[in-house]
Amino acid sequence: MPGRTRHRTNRTNRTHSSQTEGFTPTHGGYEVLLSFQKARIVFDGTVRFCDRFVDKRSHTRDQMVQEARSGKQNILEGSQASGTSKETEFKLTNVARASLEELLEDYRDYLRIGDYALWEKNSKEALYVRKLGRKSNKSYRTYFETRPPEIVANILICLIHQTNYLLDQQLRRLEQDFLAEGASTNA
Repeated sequence: MPGRTRHRTNRTNRTHSSQTEGFTPTHGGYEVLLSFQKARIVFDGTVRFCDRFVDKRSHTRDQMVQEARSGKQNILEGSQASGTSKETEFKLTNVARASLEELLEDYRDYLRIGDYALWEKNSKEALYVRKLGRKSNKSYRTYFETRPPEIVANILICLIHQTNYLLDQQLRRLEQDFLAEGASTNA
């Protein structure tokens, strides 16, 4: 395109950052990615949830913490790899997405087995969590440490949905960039 620079803008974070770095900065910069910020909250919340409500000897506990960690860490690792391999960045971001999907099902299982209600997508509670998520630097720690298990699980389900949405956007953009770069190197 005429007059367009070669670097890509970070469309995911445009409203959250005035920086003009690439979609995923050349080497790292993962901390400015909204998907990483949300994944970090999901990890912290999952650790607190498991500490409070899941038996310390349970394999499910270990699995949930590992899934949450994998979601966060693979975003970080993919961002770090972005400078050398867009394919690796795409694969690791996809692994992050898959890990969080697995964690989402663990929370749904917890609610179903405990005979707790899963909030509807547009329930007043879910809308409140979504609204809370739009506020910058909002700490969820109070909610994770003071609410009963069904509330904490539902909050984390909402946060996982938000993170997965961001990762889906990120994956679409990475795929477009990868295909565009491949086409331009073959031209």
